Amino acid sequence: MNSLALLRADDTIVPLFLHIFGAMILVGALGLSAVSLIAAWKSLSPALTRLGFMTLFYGALPGYIVFRVGAEWIADKEGYSDSDLTWIGIGYGVSDMGFLLLLISLIIGGVSVRRMNRGGQPSAVSARIATGLVSLVLIGYLVAVWAMTVKPT
Repeated sequence: MNSLALLRADDTIVPLFLHIFGAMILVGALGLSAVSLIAAWKSLSPALTRLGFMTLFYGALPGYIVFRVGAEWIADKEGYSDSDLTWIGIGYGVSDMGFLLLLISLIIGGVSVRRMNRGGQPSAVSARIATGLVSLVLIGYLVAVWAMTVKPT
């Protein structure tokens, strides 16, 4: 039995689970979206482009909401709301910037999917811009995962 698991208070298990679950959904959806959009570059496949953009909408956005609600909840329960710890600062900074880039990618994707639904071809430029933004967000979240794991002071 892990002795560290015994040190966590019972009232923090649910918010921590939500935080980690949301983060896993978010990173998984960003990874699927990035791979789909990279594959759509060469082929200009409407199906791959649509998959990449819809994964952002149906996977990454809800994952972000669950992840952020869990983060705020656990920070409040643990007393880290006003903390100046480095790992919390990295987490909030990456989370806020990641959300902004995710919103920009969602807007670009929404315009592209709407164009495809009206019979147009997917735009290679929008797929490339969104791929770059999604890749930046994914790298940022992996840095945040590192910061949450090693907890630098």
